[in-house]
Amino acid sequence: MFTIEHEFDATVITLMDEGKGHLQEDVTVTAFEDCVTVEQLDPRTDQVHKITLSLAQIHELGAALDLPEGIYRIGPEPSQP
Repeated sequence: MFTIEHEFDATVITLMDEGKGHLQEDVTVTAFEDCVTVEQLDPRTDQVHKITLSLAQIHELGAALDLPEGIYRIGPEPSQP
């Protein structure tokens, strides 16, 4: 289950783990104009952990989900001196 909310400066997606067995805490993904944050509560420490990704990292993550194991670079090769 998930929710999507459009706020003034961001889109917020909350992913809720459902089902049987061991469930994880909710994950909140917030997409800003220049970055994306991913947050999740650690129930052992009662602290929220946050990861900030650039838009380039998000683009690469999306591409990586559809590729086999390996090393990749998206875009043109760097120029040689």
